[in-house]
Amino acid sequence: MKILKQFLIILLYSFIGEALNFFLPLPIPASIYGMALLFVSLMTGIIRVQDILEAGRFLIEIMPVMFVPAGVGLMTSWGILKPMLLPVSVIIMAAIITVMAVSGLSSQWIVQHTRKKKEDLKDE
Repeated sequence: MKILKQFLIILLYSFIGEALNFFLPLPIPASIYGMALLFVSLMTGIIRVQDILEAGRFLIEIMPVMFVPAGVGLMTSWGILKPMLLPVSVIIMAAIITVMAVSGLSSQWIVQHTRKKKEDLKDE
């Protein structure tokens, strides 16, 4: 019953994201709205990590299965993608490099910010 409650909490935020996507005319996917709201709720303490921990772990464990339909879709669309393989490959590589760079820089900034905060607390 506990895991069902956790899934319902995650589904509630997903539903709220769908509603926001319907009502707000922004080109943002509904899942991003839902994840952002869940993140804010976790950071502000509205929801504790323990309230969704087991369901979240389960979803992370089965995540590779979620990529199977996308892979099959690419395989069935090969005839359409083949003529534009080079531009798509360049775009994919640029996106990968951009995501890696932004993630790395963000991680470095967070680590430095956290260290500085700890040092400031020690000095007081």
